[in-house]
Amino acid sequence: MNKADLIKSKIFTSSQIVQRVAQWRVHEKNIAFTNGVFDILHPGHIYSLSQAAKEADYLIVGVNADASVKRLKGEDRPVNNQEARALILASLIIVDAIVIFEEDTPLELIKTILPDVLVKGGDYTLDQIAGATEVITNGGRVVINPTLEGISTTTIISKRSLLDNQAKKS
Repeated sequence: MNKADLIKSKIFTSSQIVQRVAQWRVHEKNIAFTNGVFDILHPGHIYSLSQAAKEADYLIVGVNADASVKRLKGEDRPVNNQEARALILASLIIVDAIVIFEEDTPLELIKTILPDVLVKGGDYTLDQIAGATEVITNGGRVVINPTLEGISTTTIISKRSLLDNQAKKS
């Protein structure tokens, strides 16, 4: 398998990831899970994913499907479709598996995978994190990592819109 084929092999359906998780568990590997939109990949995403990858042997990333992003972020989002976002994330060495989920939260996916570590970035509290109760009840743990200040896809889009508007007025 060449490197390009390896990238696509890291993108799983919900049923496929269950099989992969079972394989990893046979080898007594720990699994971390994180999720997000990952619309325009930026240093904040890389930092967050790097922190999540440190928590276990394997990192699974749940990616919101396009319809979910529209419901959460508005009709102008996502900028990149779900296949493009999954492909970009799968190309990262720190990411072992990608699963696209249709719901607004990854709760059902988390309940299916039951990772050893559930990782979120940001200023969440434990009770705000989808799947936290299920992971803890199953003997896992939840990690909340800080995010990089001032770096977000929304900020990038806002700056771009501001620059475009200024250019139109010139």
